[in-house]
Amino acid sequence: MSKQLKIIISGGGTGGHIFPAVAIADTLRERVPQADVLFIGALGRMEMQRVPQAGYAIKGLRISGFQRSLSLKNLSFPFKLIHSLWTARKILREFKPDVVVGVGGYASGPTLRAAIGLKIPTLIQEQNSYPGITNKILARKVDRICVAYENMQHWFPPKKTVLTGNPLRKTAIDINGKRVEALSFFGLSTDKNVLLIVGGSQGARSINLAIAKSIKDLAQANLQIIWQTGNAYLHEAKSIVEAAGLSAQVKPTAFISRMDLAYAAADLIVSRAGAMAISEIAVVAKPVIFVPLPTAAEDHQTKNAKRLVAKNAAMLIENKEATQLLGPAIISLVTNEKRRTEMANNLASFALPNASELIVDEILKLIEKA
Repeated sequence: MSKQLKIIISGGGTGGHIFPAVAIADTLRERVPQADVLFIGALGRMEMQRVPQAGYAIKGLRISGFQRSLSLKNLSFPFKLIHSLWTARKILREFKPDVVVGVGGYASGPTLRAAIGLKIPTLIQEQNSYPGITNKILARKVDRICVAYENMQHWFPPKKTVLTGNPLRKTAIDINGKRVEALSFFGLSTDKNVLLIVGGSQGARSINLAIAKSIKDLAQANLQIIWQTGNAYLHEAKSIVEAAGLSAQVKPTAFISRMDLAYAAADLIVSRAGAMAISEIAVVAKPVIFVPLPTAAEDHQTKNAKRLVAKNAAMLIENKEATQLLGPAIISLVTNEKRRTEMANNLASFALPNASELIVDEILKLIEKA
């Protein structure tokens, strides 16, 4: 391609949207070093900080979500939507992108609608096994839909849909040969299995309470624990661990900066069932118990996890039952090596580690076709 490519990537709100967006942008720049990539996000959301930290320019829309429950905030939603559509259209006219990519989140809808109206090629990257309302509506008019799960034709036109997987942080899934380094990093021994608890960047209260209740039983099952608690629960977790005399065996931390080492150390994982968490765990192929967040939009985390449970690739504990059932489920699984091996092997079949490259292929095809 002789001309300089210009691409807009829109979306955000959570790491589950921002990480894949940045991964796509990084791969674009690797493939086409002179490409000009601009992000469009929602003002006040985390992408307005995280995207510039990753080295990309971003513009913001005054948009927020529509509350599913009765709320006065909904009164302002139509005005925010109209303003965001106008702003997005203005940005697109000025930037003149060759293609617009939507990754989900508040800003994605208005930006893609504006691009469709201006007849700019468009692509959606749907991370979940059950798409959100915006993507289901936009699917009829966008040019390409990249999905992370098979059998999405119920919601998306098959001729437009391509199975690519979710773009992943390469630094998080590069675990080969790192086991010894990982155990040393977390201060763990080599003679016990390691349980990794990840509840998202803010932690997960139901998981934290379940681990706190079962901490002595888990320790007696010869488990070491890397326990990502989130900031809110860290002090309490540390107090519980110290009171139980388990500081050498259980390592609470608010946030895990080296997920590659956490995955490398883990023999078993407990996690929420966000799309990106599932995609990363599938690539590293570690047996996992999912505790889906029930308040996630459309209960998509439960739907994500059930896809894997149906193939004996994971276990699922409902959030409301975690306090009672999670500890015993962990002990049952850690003492059943055959089942752990079967789950890990089945989970690996869901892995699509080259998603970023496949999505960039589709972006470049759209540009060539235009």
